[in-house]
Amino acid sequence: MLLELSIQNFAIISNLHLSFHEGMTALTGETGAGKSIIIDAMGLLAGGRGSSDYLRQGADKCRLEGIFEWPQQAEFQLLSEELGVDEEEVLIVQRDFTQSGKNICRVNGRTVTLSVLRQIGLFLVDIQGQNEHQELLQPEKHLSLLDGFGDEQFKSELADYREAYQAYRALENQVRTIQENEQLYVQRMDMLQFQQEEIAQAELMEDEEAQLVDEREKLINYQKIVDALSQSYAALSAEEANSVDGVSLALSEVQGIAHLDPAYEKISETIQSAYYLLQDAAADISRQADNLELDEGRLEEVVSRLETIRQLKRKYGESIPVILAYYDSISKEISESAYTEGQLEQLEIELAEKAEEMWRLAEKLHVKRRASAHRLEKEIVQELKELYMEHAQFEVRFANGDKHLTATGFDDVEFYLTTNPGEGMKPLVRVASGGELSRILLALKSIFSRKQGITSIVFDEVDTGVSGRVAQAIAEKIAKIAINSQVLCITHLPQVAAVADNQYFIEKAIHDGRTETHVRKLPQAERVTEIARMLSGAEITDLTVEHARELLSLAHQS
Repeated sequence: MLLELSIQNFAIISNLHLSFHEGMTALTGETGAGKSIIIDAMGLLAGGRGSSDYLRQGADKCRLEGIFEWPQQAEFQLLSEELGVDEEEVLIVQRDFTQSGKNICRVNGRTVTLSVLRQIGLFLVDIQGQNEHQELLQPEKHLSLLDGFGDEQFKSELADYREAYQAYRALENQVRTIQENEQLYVQRMDMLQFQQEEIAQAELMEDEEAQLVDEREKLINYQKIVDALSQSYAALSAEEANSVDGVSLALSEVQGIAHLDPAYEKISETIQSAYYLLQDAAADISRQADNLELDEGRLEEVVSRLETIRQLKRKYGESIPVILAYYDSISKEISESAYTEGQLEQLEIELAEKAEEMWRLAEKLHVKRRASAHRLEKEIVQELKELYMEHAQFEVRFANGDKHLTATGFDDVEFYLTTNPGEGMKPLVRVASGGELSRILLALKSIFSRKQGITSIVFDEVDTGVSGRVAQAIAEKIAKIAINSQVLCITHLPQVAAVADNQYFIEKAIHDGRTETHVRKLPQAERVTEIARMLSGAEITDLTVEHARELLSLAHQS
C-alpha cells in the first residue's frame, strides 16, 4: 500500500506531499489540472522509463519519493533477499532526474538499477489506464492475461516449462550450429588436436632455448677452444721458458732489494700477486682442457632441437612462453568443445527426446489453460452483467492452426465478445466500444486483483465513455475492489467520486507567472460542492448540490 508520495520540480508541480489511506481514494479536478502527472510520478517510482524532460522548467533536479508498506508476497521476499534489501516496516523508493541526464534510483537508501526497480515495482502498484485499454485490443497480450488467471500450480508449471524451454532452445541452437558448420568444425578440431599433439611432443621448457644456444656455440667452436687453452697453458707453464717461471725469477730478484726502499717493496708485492694469479690461471686452464670432449652426436642433437623450436616459433609464437600459452588455449578449447566423434548424432537424439518432452509439457499447459479459460469466461460474463452488459457473452478462443513451441507453450488465444443477442462472437478489437472496453477492463481487474496480491491499484480514467446506471455500477465495482486493495482512482464521474473513502481535489493556479498544481484533501462539505460541480459542470445549482448529497449518502449507506 502507498503511504506517502512526495514530488519536487516535476512537470508543473513544484512541491507536493500527499498521504494516502486504505480503501478508495478519488482524485478529481478540472481537465489539465495535473491528475495524470501524479499518476506518471507513481509509474516512474514503479520503474517506468523517465528522462530530464520531466523536470520543471528552470529546475536543475526533480525528485520523486514514495513510501510503501513492505510487500508481503512470498515472491517479493525472495526478490528482496536476492537483491540484498533488508526487510523493514516500509519500503522507500526514490528517483532523481537531473538536467544533465542523470537518473538515480534508490530503494531504502540503496542505489539500484532501473531494471531492478522495475522488478520491485511489480509488487508495489498496478496502474490501469488507457494503455491497458490498448492491451485489450492487442490479441498477443491475451495469453498473458489468461495465464494471470491461472492458479499457483499452473504458474509453477509454467515457470518450469519456461526453464525447460530455455534449455531446449540452447540445445537446439547447439545442434544447429554443429550441423551448419560440421565440416569446418571437424576440420578445426582436427587442426587444433594436431597442433596440441605437435607442441606436446616437443616437451618445451621455458628457458631451454638460451641454454641450447650456448651449448651449440661451445660445440661448434670446440677446436678453437682446445687450441686457445693449449697455447695459453704452454705460455704459462711449458718446461722451457714460460711466463710463470719468468715472473718467479723477477719476484726473487726484487725481493732481494725490497727492504731498501718502500717502492721496491710495493713492486715485490705486485709481482708476488701476479705470480699466484698466474699459477691459479694455469691450473684452471689445465682442468678445462682435461674436461673438454668433442661429442659430435650431441652437436647434432642440439642443432636438431633448436630447429624444432624454430619451427614451432614460426607456427605458434615468437617465444617458448608464447607457444606454451597457445597450447593451454587450444587445449581448453578442445576440452570444452561440444563436438566429439559421433556426438552430433547423440545430440540429435537428445534434442528429439527433449522436443517430445516439451510438447508433453506444453500439452499439460494447454489442458490447464482450457480449464482456466472456461472459468474466466463464466466470471467475466458475471462481472459484465453486474456492469449492465446483461447480454454480453465472452469467449477465450484458442487458435486451431499450425502449432509451434514458444516460451509459453503452443497456445495462441484471443478474446471474443458479443454484446447483443443474436449477434455472432467477434474478436474483441472489432466489437468493443470505449465504454465497453472500460467495463471489460474493470471486470478483468475485479477478477485478477483477488489473485495478484498487489495492494495498490490505480485506475486512470477507466470510466471513460460511460454514464448513468453504468457509471454507478462501475463505481460500485471499483469500491468492491477497494475492500481488499488500496485503490486510487482518477475520475470525472460523480458516482465514482462519491463512493470513495477519501477525495483529493487537484487544481492548477498561476503564481508569479508560473503554473502550479496543488492538491488538497476535501472535507465532507467540500466533497458535496466538488461532486455537484462534476454533476453540473460550470454552474452549481441547489438541485445539483442536493443530488451530490444524495450520492454521498447512498455511498455511505452501502
